[in-house]
Amino acid sequence: MISANLSAIFYLVSGVLFILALRGLSSPETSRQGNLFGILGMIIAITATFLSTDNFSTGFLFVLIFILLGGSVGAFIAYKIPMTAMPELVAGFHSLVGLAAVFVAISAFLNPEAFNLGMPGNIKLGSLIEMSIGAAVGAITFSGSVIAFLKLQGLMSGSPITFKGQHPLNAIILISIIIIIYLLCSTQSSNLFWILLLVSFLIGFLLIIPIGGADMPVVISMLNSYSGWAAAGIGFTLENTALIITGALVGSSGAILSYIMCKGMNRSFFNVILGGFGATEGSGNKSNKEQKPVKSGNADDAAFLMKNASSVIIVPGYGMAVAQAQHALREMVDTLKKNDIKVSYAIHPVAGRMPGHMNVLLAEANVPYDEVFELEEINNDFANADVAFVIGANDVTNPVAKTDPQSPIYGMPVLDVEKCKSVLFVKRSLSPGYAGIDNDLFYKENTLMLFADAKKMTEDITKNL
Repeated sequence: MISANLSAIFYLVSGVLFILALRGLSSPETSRQGNLFGILGMIIAITATFLSTDNFSTGFLFVLIFILLGGSVGAFIAYKIPMTAMPELVAGFHSLVGLAAVFVAISAFLNPEAFNLGMPGNIKLGSLIEMSIGAAVGAITFSGSVIAFLKLQGLMSGSPITFKGQHPLNAIILISIIIIIYLLCSTQSSNLFWILLLVSFLIGFLLIIPIGGADMPVVISMLNSYSGWAAAGIGFTLENTALIITGALVGSSGAILSYIMCKGMNRSFFNVILGGFGATEGSGNKSNKEQKPVKSGNADDAAFLMKNASSVIIVPGYGMAVAQAQHALREMVDTLKKNDIKVSYAIHPVAGRMPGHMNVLLAEANVPYDEVFELEEINNDFANADVAFVIGANDVTNPVAKTDPQSPIYGMPVLDVEKCKSVLFVKRSLSPGYAGIDNDLFYKENTLMLFADAKKMTEDITKNL
């Protein structure tokens, strides 16, 4: 056994390691080190929690068994999951964090003596408020993450699902949650506790279903924040310092990331929190592909343009992820560089299905970090580049974001690929992106469409080079 003071020191050390982990994860060069800090911090926190308990009963053995079981399952999933499915994995794990918060809250409410919170029907007011908020946020996180997972996995339509009176209904439910928590704290009725959980699960579904697939990166970061606040709320209930620190770090960093993503998409932060921000109707320009001519080419044409270029900018998107073309892309770029062609990568902050998705895929293919640039760093370079090679990106390159006030992506900063001398656009068809609108870039005079699987087309271009 260790004393309360020593336990607090261990929790403080783990908290510092978690902060260093976030610091490390802010840069690709230090991300591995950041991961190691996070792992070490969690090991210290779990060990300190084990050693600070007063009773090593048989129940303790069950806890250890389930930790090993859960850890083994998590390690197996993480080992097997392809990088392209990372957004779904993150959404799935967020749901488990929310569900864990709900289970802890249920345990604390049904058996408060075990947590030193009082007696059933006479739970400390502060503890009851904490567990109610933690349970509500956890339930919202769980159900919202389930919907996000289904949309990302393609088991549910990625299009916004809306109905008349949706926003007023959401507002009524959110207000009712506050009222139920107040009544629960006043009466400590078990019926009200279960109603609170059911209503919270419901609002989680309703907040996420109206959000379209193109806005999923913001949803992922938002749910990340929710899971942190749920953990922090339950940490107060359990009086566990490590859980409070960890939850607060995850919650605040997730909120900051959500704000950054909203800024990158020109979205309202409060609309994101309240849900339904992706349900705007477009200007109906989907018929453009039937009215305008499109120039299409093949790998031969693309290789010819690239051979005669002095600079090429690669713009990766979700299509590259689906085709798992990152390694083929790296081979093509290596071939270009052997011919003394300058190559760089342009990453939009919301390219892919989660924050940093494209950066992770390029890192997996060992793309040098100094060749990868964010939108603000490289957007001015397109005007001076010879070729832009767009591989699977769509909405993040659509010029309509700058020209059509009726477009759902109007005002969103996009990559200025149309300013290049030549644009090579790899795509299976002229179908619109997740925002549901046609891309005007397809019909530009300097655009050559390459209709094919992204990986096969890239490999064919490399052979021609």
